[in-house]
This record gives sequence, structure tokens and C-alpha cells, in this order.
Amino acid sequence: MTDVVKLVPCEPGMLTTAELRTLFLFEKLTDEQLAWIAAHGCTMHMPAGGVVCREGDPADQFYVLLSGTIALTRKVGQDEVQTVRTEQRGVYMGATQSYLRDDGVLRTNQATMRALDDADFFVMSAEDFGHMMREWFPMAIHLLEGLVMGMRSSAAAISERQRLQALGALSAGLMHELNNPAAAASRATAVLRQRVAGMRHKLGKLASGKVPADRLDALVELQEEVIEKASKAPSLTAMQAADREDELGDWMDQHQVTGGWDIAPVFAQAGIDLDCLDDIVVKVGSPELLDQAIHWIGYALETEQLMTDIEDATGRVSSLVNAAKQYSQMDRAAHQWIDVHGGLKSTLVMLNHKIGDGITVVKDFDRTLPQIPSHPAELNQVWTNLIDNAVQAMNGVGTLTIKTYKDDDYLVVSIGDTGPGVPEDLKKRVFEPFFTTKPVGEGTGLGLDISYRIVVNGHGGDIVLKSQPGDTRFLVRLPFTEPSSA
Repeated sequence: MTDVVKLVPCEPGMLTTAELRTLFLFEKLTDEQLAWIAAHGCTMHMPAGGVVCREGDPADQFYVLLSGTIALTRKVGQDEVQTVRTEQRGVYMGATQSYLRDDGVLRTNQATMRALDDADFFVMSAEDFGHMMREWFPMAIHLLEGLVMGMRSSAAAISERQRLQALGALSAGLMHELNNPAAAASRATAVLRQRVAGMRHKLGKLASGKVPADRLDALVELQEEVIEKASKAPSLTAMQAADREDELGDWMDQHQVTGGWDIAPVFAQAGIDLDCLDDIVVKVGSPELLDQAIHWIGYALETEQLMTDIEDATGRVSSLVNAAKQYSQMDRAAHQWIDVHGGLKSTLVMLNHKIGDGITVVKDFDRTLPQIPSHPAELNQVWTNLIDNAVQAMNGVGTLTIKTYKDDDYLVVSIGDTGPGVPEDLKKRVFEPFFTTKPVGEGTGLGLDISYRIVVNGHGGDIVLKSQPGDTRFLVRLPFTEPSSA
């Protein structure tokens, strides 16, 4: 149920200058200044349980607590979290930045303030409070404006720089991943051209007229049988393949096959054994034809293997391109109902160069989870930040675990690592802007801050850190339904 701010009458001129001076905010002001504040302010009484101001509403009032107890709460997903509880006289809330020059930014209350028991406040309008501050403390206002604007500019510049660095790293990694299969396809194509030329040469010799037509037909049929058998042959370990090569090489030497040491690896890789070679001898029939037939079949087997290599390489390129498109979401709507697993998989592909061989990736996905409403490109940025942090924490060795599951009305994505963990005193600070545990020059402290804002503010979800040595997990909770603020 949504709280409604109670409209409580504000009584003007209820505080004297002497009473105002007892508040630490005003204790150094002159009698003339205090008289002006008294004339432009009023007092307000709020019964216990009343809402003084609500988070997100325009900050048009400046409140100073005179008596009573108040609590400040902030929305985290669908929950409200109490951030402050105080009864200290003189604490203030509301239009605390109204003195800054108008920069087009709508100033809103940053929290909801409730009276836990009967409370009294001194209240000024944002306009009067801002005028007072600018007129009475011009130098301080210039310094504060410089500080605020400087922090904003710094945050924007660092964020932009971080995005560019991340884009450069992702682009370099993608190019590296694309280069390997592209180079493999190029090499296989060059070798394939040579082997096809060799096949044409051998076929010319076989068809020169010295081989009876029926025997040539038998050889063509034999070639197809051998290729089909090779496609169904079980894979061999490196030791088994080496032993098979020795056996085939010895057999070819015994049967006077020229260049047997060069052909034996091709037959071994294709899964051809001695029984198959003996069968070839029987079907060829002529000993003087055996050498040509073995070489011709060897060319056919190698051609098939090369075409398989090319198919695998081009398939890998296609997969990388599809992953890049899924990750960037450039050709898709900004807001979609998505299967979260697609973004997780594409992010893993894009970060494969960073993950390396020393880190084992475990994917425990619940494929029965329904789609969720989201901004997928923004969520991919969240996955990138969390996975990149996990990889850096493990320093190249460990286990990266990505798990999805349902928790009440939320889809939960857990990204865990086996790194040293986050110290207890730092856990509550990891989502603060500019806070980082990385060495100087390696982190900006914006990754987790941006992730938090995307998940909480942009998707109505929540993100929580659970950490102990050897088990650090970020739990991202995303609602199955459209947030009311969407």
C-alpha cells in the first residue's frame, strides 16, 4: 500500500530568534538574519506514523526537526529499507540542494521521511531557503557548486572513459577470437587446394586406360565406403593415434606404398585400421594398383577432414558474430521481454579472452524460467561488470559459477567466484560511487555503482553481495512482472 503524505497546516511565525539560535544550523547567524528566517518559515506538527515527504517527489520544502523521532527509508526493488532513525534536534531533510543554480535537473526527495512518534518541524520553502543561502553565503555557494559540478563532470568523464576502455577491450577480445577460426579456415583452404590438385592428378593416372572400367568403378565405390566409415569412427586419444600411425605406417611399408609415413597420419586421424586396409587390398585386386589407390583414398580422406575444419571454423565465426549481436542489442528494441540466459551466454563469449584457460566456467541454468521485462543491453553491461570483477578476483585461476533460479516473484542470477572474498568492513561500500578494491589504475569504482542503478532503478530489482573466502556471490534479483515505475 502506498503511503500518502499528510497535509498538515504549517503555522507561521511560531519560533523566536532565540529559539532558532538553539538549532546548530542557525547558531552563528545574526539577530537580523534569524528574524528573516523566522518571518519566512513556519512550524509543522506531524502525528506519529505520518509521512512528512516521500522519495521521488519534488523537493520543495526544507525541514528541520525540532522534536520527536523520524526515520528515513529508501526503496530497494519492491522493499523499503530504513537508512536513518534519529531524534537529534536540528537534523534537516528535503530541499537541501535548492541553493544550487538551476541546471535543468529536477530536484527530488532522496528518501521518504516518516514521524515515528509525534514530531515538530521548522519548515522553509525551497525558494526561500535557496535565496537565503545564495544571498548570505555567496562564496560558500560558489565552492559548493564547484564541488557538485566537478563531481558530476568527473563522474561523467570517468564513466565515459571506462565505457571506451571496456569497448576497446571487448573489441580486441572479439577480434582475437575471430582471428583464430578465420586463420584456421584460410590455412585449411590453402591445403585443400593442393589436395584437390593431387586428387585430379591421381584420378588422371587411374583413368588413363591402364585400369579396367569395372576396377575403376570398384575404386570409386571403395572410396565412398572408406569415407563413410571414417565419419563413424570413434575419436582416438593422442597415444592411440600415435600407435595407430605406427601400425599403418608399417603396413604400408610392407605393401610397398610410397610415402607411407606421410599418408599414415591421415588414415589414423580418420579412424582407419588394419582391417580396413586389408579390405582395400582385396577390393583393389591388383598389387601394382594398390599404391595409386591408397594415395587417392588418402587425398579423399584429407579433403573431407579439411572441409570439416573449414565448416567448424566458419561456424565458430558465425557463432561469435551472433554473440556480438546478442550482446550489443543494436538491431533490437531497447525494452523487451527476454530469456536472460541469452545475454549471459553472449557475455561469456565476449569475455572469453579474459576468462582464459585457468578458470573453469560452470553454468547452472534453470531453462524453465519464464521471460522477464528488461532493457537487455543494460543487463549485459551488468553481467559484464560482475563477471569481469569475478575473473579479476580469481587472478586467472578458479571457478566461475553462473546460476539462475526462481525466488518467489523474482528471477535470480547468481555470479560467483572462488577468489579471496570481500572483507566484512568493505561489503557495505562496494556499491558506492568511486569505491574500488582494485589497485590504483585498475579500477574506477563505477562498475558496481552503474550495475546497482541499472538493476534497482532501471528494473525494479535488487543486487546483493554475499562473500567469504573462496565463495563470493553477487545475487541479482529481477522481477517477472513489469515494475510499476516502468
